[in-house]
Amino acid sequence: MIGVRDSKALLSLLAGEERPLRDVAADFGSVFSPENRFHVCCSLAILIEDKKILKTAERLVAFVILQQAYAGQPPSSNPFLSTLISIAGSDSAEKAERAFILKLLGPECVEILKQSAVDFIKGFDPLSHVYLQQEQLQRQYSVNTSLEPYTSLFKSSAVKNVISDPEIPRGCDADSSDVLVSHCSTIHIPGLSCRMVKLNKRLVLGLGTWLLPVYCRIYHWKGYLLHGSGLGRQGFLYLMERQLAWLNPENNHELLWDKDMCADTSQGLLVRDLMAKALKGALSPTQHEQLVMELANNPKLVYHCGLSPRKLPDLVENNPLITVEVLRKMMNSPEISEYFRVLVTMDMSLHSMEVVNRLTTAVDLPTDFLQAYISNCIQSCENIKDKYMQNRLVRLVCVFLQSLIRNRIINVNDLLIEVQAFCIEFSRIREAAGLFRLLKSLE
Repeated sequence: MIGVRDSKALLSLLAGEERPLRDVAADFGSVFSPENRFHVCCSLAILIEDKKILKTAERLVAFVILQQAYAGQPPSSNPFLSTLISIAGSDSAEKAERAFILKLLGPECVEILKQSAVDFIKGFDPLSHVYLQQEQLQRQYSVNTSLEPYTSLFKSSAVKNVISDPEIPRGCDADSSDVLVSHCSTIHIPGLSCRMVKLNKRLVLGLGTWLLPVYCRIYHWKGYLLHGSGLGRQGFLYLMERQLAWLNPENNHELLWDKDMCADTSQGLLVRDLMAKALKGALSPTQHEQLVMELANNPKLVYHCGLSPRKLPDLVENNPLITVEVLRKMMNSPEISEYFRVLVTMDMSLHSMEVVNRLTTAVDLPTDFLQAYISNCIQSCENIKDKYMQNRLVRLVCVFLQSLIRNRIINVNDLLIEVQAFCIEFSRIREAAGLFRLLKSLE
């Protein structure tokens, strides 16, 4: 997440356990730029996840950095506040750490920052502090934000390159003096020099990693596994043929230029404006011609004109010809089936039949859609109570069906029984009788 230079700078700050904490926080603000502090704090949060990686005094320094990095802002704006609270409210955490975080977040923060981490640990009395539970701390510090810790799916599935040191026997205390050895060795490899030192209960790798002796970090170099706890030949483990090699990729991301930035969007604005007017009422001939021309010049604007399936009935009733042009250009869209569904379920009218009739001559409509639309028209004629409107709609449906049959757009046999029953029911109407004769002539 951060480079070698930032890692060294961060580790040098953590090593200042005997310095006043306010000086460490001030150095952090001067060393790392504001735009880089978040990434550094993320790396620091990863280090304090495992209690074995940093000593207690170093962890206290890390807590100060995470809190002071956002000291000038409201507590709710600190993205690492939930991390601090989860440690302060955990029964498994050390009492010194819990008490330190409570003071750091409370009114005693100024006094705490005057001390060093070592001084605080030396003067710490576990009986003189009250330890709050995590729920209490969340209620106390929740300011318009959720303090639930974030769980990453990648993180939970990942494998750390920090493993137990095989040199320390099982059951032994890693901090005891009998397992700590001070030694220094240098391994020279062509193109790589790695100096490993165990000193003062620490393992220092020249590759930029500082860890306690109970852990070692795995590095991969040209067919070898190099682990920090080894000496001489023990530091090399040959890779087997089917063995996975540990990778430490560099985050060298390239910037991609947004070619649409500062692009001319005046055409899109014009189409959206005309479409908004078309949904409310009939367009003038000039506006109609202008909208059709803009869509013809750039058919993709039909996806950004502000039309949705829910608004389609308004466009059909106010501007059926515009509806035909729009649906023609959306035939390859995944949403066209939703527009067809709206056409089938909307109230039958002269304009809706005009739209469907024009579409049948312009594009290949799905057979299922046409059959569903015809069935809906027949049902609408049967359900209407007003005799005048019923006769008028029956004439329109009969003329519409005759046009589809003569142009061989539909297969009569698919709807023969339903259409014949419709013609017999309304045989008093001349157009229905003519449609029935047409059907008989095709048998």
